[in-house]
Amino acid sequence: MTQNDSRDELILVLGGTGKTGRRVADRLTRRGRSVRIGSRTGDPSFDWADASTWDAALAGVTAVYITYYPDVAFPEAAARIRALTTLAVRGGARRLVLLSGRGEEGAAPAERAVRDTDAEWTILRASWFNQNFSEHFLLAPVLGGEIALPAGEVTEPFIDVDDIAEVAVVALTESGHAGQTYELTGPRLLTFTDIAAEITAAAGREIRYRSVSPAQYAAGAEEAGVPAEEIAGLTDLFTRVLDGRNSHTTDDVLRILGREARDFSSYARAVAAMGVWNTGGQGVGSTRCDPDA
Repeated sequence: MTQNDSRDELILVLGGTGKTGRRVADRLTRRGRSVRIGSRTGDPSFDWADASTWDAALAGVTAVYITYYPDVAFPEAAARIRALTTLAVRGGARRLVLLSGRGEEGAAPAERAVRDTDAEWTILRASWFNQNFSEHFLLAPVLGGEIALPAGEVTEPFIDVDDIAEVAVVALTESGHAGQTYELTGPRLLTFTDIAAEITAAAGREIRYRSVSPAQYAAGAEEAGVPAEEIAGLTDLFTRVLDGRNSHTTDDVLRILGREARDFSSYARAVAAMGVWNTGGQGVGSTRCDPDA
């Protein structure tokens, strides 16, 4: 693949303080690219819910990495992404990379909004993040000793966020990825029971997995303080996607990066070594998602 050698580009990274966004921004910076962080705390600030912030964030931008909170499958996502990408391309953006969800029918309209532009676009459909267990969302349940989800014993090819970020940077800066939709997975299938066992082995204390009903999950989310407008969407999303439809791996990470995707065991050992999962017994079963993808 040929790297784009232009250094006069400005790449907007939406969700630039979140799990994938900050890693994308860091890698772009190390490549010598100019980066603007798109977040409510950025300068200029960016807020998906406030379109008056978009023009300043998009000024001078030549490429955009797009993530949407709470999830790209939520009802309002497609219209907002379509409006934003229209502005971006009109203002001179030539390349768009969208982080989407693997197996999410609800994400199709948002993906279509990006495909309908005149820009070079790439769609990244990612499976469940390894980092959900260490950066918000499922960190508190791990600290509390129990992960409770409406997932049964379905298998999922958990993907490391660092791999997603590396793929995104390649798509943003190198040729050969325009018009491509990639499905990004880890190298093997794991159940949530397997995940609990992996974390138990790495952290040196017992972590359990408990399968719950959608109603129980929603009640736990409410108790944990998840906004009411998000609970129904998240519960429906997890219930539909965690049904086995994604129980197969792909080689897209290998084809794009020239190496295998990172295995969950490697991730778990690294996180445990940093002390992220150390606890004196505190920790509650929060279901809150990270506000930046």
